[in-house]
Amino acid sequence: MQRLVKGIALATIYSGSALAGGVERSAQSTAILFESGTYAELSFAHVSPDVSGTLAAPAPALSSGDMLEGYTTTALGFKTALNEKLDLALVLDQPIGADVNYPAGTSYPARGATATLASDAVTTLLRYEMASNVSLIGGLRAQRTEGRANLPYIPGGYMLSTSSETDFGYVLGIAWEKPEIAARVSLTYNSAIDHRFSATENGATSLPFTTTIPQSLNLEAQTGIAEDTLLFGSVRWVDWTAFDISPAGYVAGVGSPLVSYHDDTITYSLGLGRRFNKTWSGAVTLGHEPGVGGFAGNLGPKDGFTSVGLAATYTRGGVEITGGARYIWLGDARTESPVTPGATFANFTDNSGVALGVKVAYTF
Repeated sequence: MQRLVKGIALATIYSGSALAGGVERSAQSTAILFESGTYAELSFAHVSPDVSGTLAAPAPALSSGDMLEGYTTTALGFKTALNEKLDLALVLDQPIGADVNYPAGTSYPARGATATLASDAVTTLLRYEMASNVSLIGGLRAQRTEGRANLPYIPGGYMLSTSSETDFGYVLGIAWEKPEIAARVSLTYNSAIDHRFSATENGATSLPFTTTIPQSLNLEAQTGIAEDTLLFGSVRWVDWTAFDISPAGYVAGVGSPLVSYHDDTITYSLGLGRRFNKTWSGAVTLGHEPGVGGFAGNLGPKDGFTSVGLAATYTRGGVEITGGARYIWLGDARTESPVTPGATFANFTDNSGVALGVKVAYTF
């Protein structure tokens, strides 16, 4: 039962990071370490947000148009047992990202503004099995990040291009299992990663600046509650107050960071999986991230979300193919004026998104 249903749990938890707080695109799960034998998986997720707002004043009917572009993320994982006590996993993913594009064919003040943030990470994980079904988890993460922005709504216009920087962090965790009922609880800490970027602002070389990719905690759990039925879920905390993008020229001109967050986020996921027969399993999931209030950034005008997802897994021999879909209701947000601090710039309401995911896994 655990083998047939766990593919559902992993796929739906993975897609739960879609449109989560900050610029998150990966929940950094360590669940791959608990696969049996030698195992490989390849995941694709496409997220299509629909996010628009209206100007607060003097023309409240003026709409921004859909300003968040759809994006696709890819993740690759491989796990093998080094011996009876020690497992090794390698995970490639894209932990953070942003794709902002305010439509140019409107009268909205931010029309034509664009911003991108891209990352790739390689994480090596080890799991050591101790007595009493307890495991220790540890690992290293290498992450490459870069960004660009073009903001014509800033007085005089503003453009930014950063260097591509690779830096390192670590992973620590502990887990407990009871295999006979498919029960497992794991707690994992992901350290912060500091990037020191070289910057070009408005075409001229500027001073370097440092951005911290925030630390996080993952609590993941699952248990069988009846024959062929699995209850699973996760709680994820991310220290987004430590994250800001503050190029020297932008801060000197505007008086505030280009991107920052005034509160951390906690994201919840809960699901129920069911094996129908030896070939097919299915699951339903719920996700929620409470809003934090205050102003949201003009490059990320959303505040929390609620989601519902469905997934199905086909199993044949050592192959598992999982497909899932999630509908996301995004929390309402208001953005701050770039020229009048403390004043509302626009209101973003009734926004949503759709996430689709596919995972192919093989156990050798």
